[in-house]
This record gives sequence, structure tokens and C-alpha cells, in this order.
Amino acid sequence: MNPEKDFAPLTPNIVRALNDKLYEKRKVAALEIEKLVREFVAQNNTVQIKHVIQTLSQEFALSQHPHSRKGGLIGLAACSIALGKDSGLYLKELIEPVLTCFNDADSRLRYYACEALYNIVKVARGAVLPHFNVLFDGLSKLAADPDPNVKSGSELLDRLLKDIVTESNKFDLVGFIPLLRERIYSNNQYARQFIISWILVLESVPDINLLDYLPEILDGLFQILGDNGKEIRKMCEVVLGEFLKEIKKNPSSVKFAEMANILVIHCQTTDDLIQLTAMCWMREFIQLAGRVMLPYSSGILTAVLPCLAYDDRKKSIKEVANVCNQSLMKLVTPEDDEPDEPKPVLQRQAEPNPDDSLATQEGTPSGGPDGSCDSSFSGGGGSVFAPASTERAPVTLHLDGIVQVLNCHLSDMAIGMMTRIAVLKWLYHLYIKTPRKMFRHTDSLFPILLQTLSDESDEVILKDLEVLAEIASSPAGQTDDPGPLDGPDLRVSHSELQVPTPGRANLLNTPGTKGLECSPSTPTMNSYFYKFMINLLKRFSSERKLLEARGAFIIRQLCLLLNAENIFHSMADILLREEDLKFASTMVHTLNTILLTSTELFQLRNQLKDLKTLESQNLFCCLYRSWCHNPVTTVSLCFLTQNYRHAYDLIQKFGDLEVTVDFLTEVDKLVQLIECPIFTYLRLQLLDVKSHPHLIKALYGLLMLLPQSSAFQLLSRRLQCVPNPELLQTENSPQAAPKAQKADSSSIDYAELLQHFEKVQKKHLEVRHQRSGRGDHLDRRVVL
Repeated sequence: MNPEKDFAPLTPNIVRALNDKLYEKRKVAALEIEKLVREFVAQNNTVQIKHVIQTLSQEFALSQHPHSRKGGLIGLAACSIALGKDSGLYLKELIEPVLTCFNDADSRLRYYACEALYNIVKVARGAVLPHFNVLFDGLSKLAADPDPNVKSGSELLDRLLKDIVTESNKFDLVGFIPLLRERIYSNNQYARQFIISWILVLESVPDINLLDYLPEILDGLFQILGDNGKEIRKMCEVVLGEFLKEIKKNPSSVKFAEMANILVIHCQTTDDLIQLTAMCWMREFIQLAGRVMLPYSSGILTAVLPCLAYDDRKKSIKEVANVCNQSLMKLVTPEDDEPDEPKPVLQRQAEPNPDDSLATQEGTPSGGPDGSCDSSFSGGGGSVFAPASTERAPVTLHLDGIVQVLNCHLSDMAIGMMTRIAVLKWLYHLYIKTPRKMFRHTDSLFPILLQTLSDESDEVILKDLEVLAEIASSPAGQTDDPGPLDGPDLRVSHSELQVPTPGRANLLNTPGTKGLECSPSTPTMNSYFYKFMINLLKRFSSERKLLEARGAFIIRQLCLLLNAENIFHSMADILLREEDLKFASTMVHTLNTILLTSTELFQLRNQLKDLKTLESQNLFCCLYRSWCHNPVTTVSLCFLTQNYRHAYDLIQKFGDLEVTVDFLTEVDKLVQLIECPIFTYLRLQLLDVKSHPHLIKALYGLLMLLPQSSAFQLLSRRLQCVPNPELLQTENSPQAAPKAQKADSSSIDYAELLQHFEKVQKKHLEVRHQRSGRGDHLDRRVVL
């Protein structure tokens, strides 16, 4: 510093003392400056006051010499003390040079700066609030200072400033929020602690409504919640807890929509505390905001669904996620199925319209390019999380994004069982509440729903069947557009669905069968019912393990969920034209076993037992034609329907068939079935030899087909119980005629059915011979 320079009105002694390295001499100089400024205040000499402050600032506090800077700081504090209540008029000039020293490399100098500012603020009190942002900015830096003395000094200043803010009603929250939003993302633990402490203070001031600005800082709070320091995490938990209490008290003033995206993001984090806290907030938001949250459903589901598969290690998160899922589901009502009406735009211009973003979604394939779920997925277009004004017209449910999320999760085989069940429950709920809108997405959902039938969990399969059954039976699924039937083979692509139309065939294998008429009596529940039956059989055909392990289970459940007659009628109609005869025979055997043994088919068995109605006779004829793929099942069907004469005629034809081990095994199983409760009526009819001679003949025919096996012995012992065996010759007696000829009085042409049986069996024989010629068929004929 130049000693020749004029620092008036500061005397040379004051200047010399301010530059001294000893604190005591600088303190003496400060007292002299205080005395000098008091005189200027008394004289109302503002010019000289400003000149003193400017000199202390420019020539001392901002000097290159460290001792001069220390002298300048204590001098500025002295000026503030001397000014008293008038210091507010000069705060900008007093504060700025002190704050500059906060960045000094010398820790002692930073401490003196902190001390000087404390004295300035202590005198000015509420007058410093217009300068709060620069003070807060400086303090946030000192909070992370490595020197403990500096940190201690900053804490004193911090407490003083908090007291001033708490006492005042002139705090500029609007001006402060941008700075708070910026500083809240600091990674320093001390800075974070400083931020959290200030948020707690501001939240406690009655005149400051920080809740209005919560969307600005909520993300930063969740970031701090993940801090490594337990104390900071605990403080942040307290802050978030206070905000949540306030939200519950005043839900009408909360900007739920603007915070939905933040919660969705943090519900997907790997930190358990953050995830649980965010999920708890999400639960409260859904319950408090209600349908306001509907536009964000796809994002919420993206976050919530994976949590449902958590194990007991994350039980708390799983339970809260389950509540979120159930609460969100309840928000969807039948009103959401109404056509979307144009709504007046009531939101502010700055807020994006979810409708606009959803419009860009139309026509996009579900899932990502690789079929995986994007954890940052935002349903309904570019961003499902776009803030929506609660002042808008009633919320419209946009299914595009929701269905895409559900489809994506169901397609991911790595997803847990409970999540898959939840997805299927959502789909079922949406088909119940919004069937018309959901059927727009059915073609994209149908393949994955069929694929889910191969799931390892029975519970998943049950829910999947419920969805498929609802699709197949809902009136909303009826469409006049049958879709193309001249496309590629249905075996090539699982995603292709065929719709039955009058006069056109709907087959498992389209090539080579075009032009065949579909049975005019084939029942259909809606346009998707026949699609479902075709694709289910196609899946059984391509995945034989599924048929063996779950085929009966799936069909039995469908008989409970849908009309059993419709299922058997349509499957029989489809199998009638099946080109893979081996599969057709296996499938018919499976259906026949279900028909004869399942309690779910009790009513259908009773309907077929007497063939009293035209409908039951038509059903019998339809089943019979497909059952002809398997000779033994055809006989069992005749036994079930009490067509004993025709059963006997069929068994007579067995002599022309190729008798294989598989064939004899099925005869063996039929004998076992005859001994089951299902055929109790048949066994009792053996007592009436006169009325049922062809039944006894048919059973003897089966006996003659069997080798000397346990089944042979079983049936033989049963026939030995028939009374008066000599009466078998009385088939032409007048009393026996009505029963024996019962079928002749019906509308069924049994001669034509027998011809059809011979035709089908001839076709099977040709196929087997062709395979034998290629060497890919093991001849399992039995030499008797």
C-alpha cells in the first residue's frame, strides 16, 4: 500500500494501524473509525460516510496485502456498528467486499470476514433481507469450509440469519427459490446439512408457504435422502415428513401433477430408503389427488409393478407398492370408456398438454426395439410426466401408454410372478371398465397373452385365462370386420389371428383348406372367441409339452369361464380340418378325457346323454366328426350319448383298422373309464338286457379287441355279472325294438356318420404309411 496516498478522512494513524499485523492495533483503528463515523452520522454527512466505506472496501478489504484486508474487514464492521439503524442504507457497500473475502485462500482471513459479516448483520437485522440471496450463497460455501474455526464462525452467522428470517414477514421466498433449487444439488455433506436446516426453518415459519414451491426442490430432497451420512438422511426424512403432513392437511393447494414425475423416478432407485419414501408419497398422492394422477398412470405403473415381486427383504416397499397399485386401479371407471370429447384448453400456456403428447404415440409398436422395458418409460407419448393443470376439464384416461407398459412387463420373462399377476389383473380390470377402448389394443396384446399360457405358475395362467375369456366373451369385441383370411400359414406367426365369417373357413392350417365351409352352427361369443380357439389349438400343436402338462387344466378352466358347449363345438369344428392328423388325434383324446371325467363338464355330459333336443344332436354330430380322428374316443362318445348300436357298428369296423400299441392302450383306458362313476348309468343298463343288447355286444367287442391283460380280466368279470346271457339273442323282440332303435327316431344320420368315420380312418392310415416309407415312423403294430 502506498504510504503517500491520501486516505482522508481516515487519519495516517488509523491507516497505519489498519495495516498492522497485530490484531490489537487493528482493533484500536476500528474503534477510531467507529468514533469517526458516529460524528459523520451526527452531522448527517452521508458523503463522508460513503467515502470512508469506499476507502475501507477498495483500499483495504480488497487489497492484495493480507493484513490490509484484515484491517478493512474490521473497519467495515466498525462502520456498521457506528451507523446503527442507518446501516441499512449502506448494506450493499458493506456486504459485498466482506463476501468477496469468503473466497480468500487464507483461512484466518475467511474467519475475520465471517466475524465482520456477523457484526454487520447483527446491527442491520431485518434490513439485510433484500440481500439474503448473496448472504445465503456465501454461507452455503462456508458451511463446507475445511477449517473448523471458519465453519464454527459461519454457524454463528447462520443462526443469526435464521433468527432474522423467522422474525420477519418480509422474506422474499420467490426470489430465494431459484438459488435454493441450485444449491440443493450440492454433493458436499456439510452443504447438504446447511440446505436441509434452512428448509426446516422456512417450513416452520407460518407466513412462508414453502409448499407452493415444493416441486422445485422435491427432487433435490430425494437426492439428499441418499446421502451416506446417517444424520443428514435423518434430517431429510424429517423435512420430507413435515412436507407430507402439510400435503395431507392442505391437499387442495398441492401441485400433485408437477411432482408425479419426480416420485416415479425415485420409486425406481436402488436405494431402499429413497424408494420406500417415494413410494409412500406416491400412495398419498394417488389417494389424495385421485383422478388428477390418471394421466401419469403409465409412469406410475412402470415404477410400481416391479416392486410387487420383491421378497421379504423389501417387504415394506412391496406392501406400499401394492396399495399404490390397488388405489390407482380404483381410479379407472366405466366413464373412462366414453368417447373422448374435445375439451376447452384451460391450462396455462407454459404447461404441456398430455393430449398433445399422446397424439404422437398413436401407431407406435409396444415396447422398445428390443422388446425390453425402459425404466424411464413415460407413457402417452414423449413424456407422460408433463405437468397437468388441475384446473382443466375432467381427466381423460389414455390407454396407449398404460397398455404399452403392461405389454412390456408381461413380455419380460425375467419379471417376477406377482408382477405378472398384477399386470394380468390390470388388463382384466381395463377390459371390464373400458372394453371399447381396450379392444383397440387387443391385436397387440393377444399374442403375448397366448404366450403367457406357458408360464410356470398356475396362478399366472389362471389370471391369463380370465383375461382371454373376457376378451372372447365381451360384447365390445364383436366386430363387423373379419380381417384377412388369405394370409400366410397360421403356424408361421403366433401374432396372426383369424376371424370366422359365414361361408369362409377358419382353420389351424389355412393352405390347402381354403374354400371349405365353416359349420353354420359353430357358436361364437364374439369375433375374438373363434380367434382364441384357433390360436389356442395352434399353440398346443406347436408346443406339445404345454398340451401334455397344462392342456387339460387350461381347457377345464376355460369351461368354467366361458360356455363349455361353445368351446367344445368350436374346437371340434377346427380340428375337423386339421392337417396334422397325429395332433388332431391327440387333441381329440385330450378333449374326450376332459368331457368324460371333469366335474366342470357335468352339465354338458347331461346334455349329451339323452340327445333329446336338436341342439344336443347337432353338438353330438359336430363332436363325432372330429372325434373320428381317434377311433376309441369315438366309441366312448357313443357310450356317453347312449348310442350303443352305433358304438357296436364302430367296433365292428375296428377289424379293418391298424391295431397298434397306442390303440390298445386307449381301449384299456376306456375299459377303466367304464368302471368309473361317470358311466354308472351304463353299468346299470347292463341289468336290462332286453332293452340294451347292443351295449352288451359293444362291450364284448371291446373284450375281443383286448389281449389277455388286466383290462381284459376287468371287463370280462363285469360282463359275467350280466343276468341271463342267453337273452343276448333277443335283439328283434318287440320289447327291445324301441330302445335299440332310439337313435333312428332322431334327426341324426348314423349311416353318414359311419361313412365319415371310415373316411377319416383311411386318411390316418395313408399318413402312417407315408411316414413309414420315409423311415420316420416307428411301426408299433401288434402281431396277435
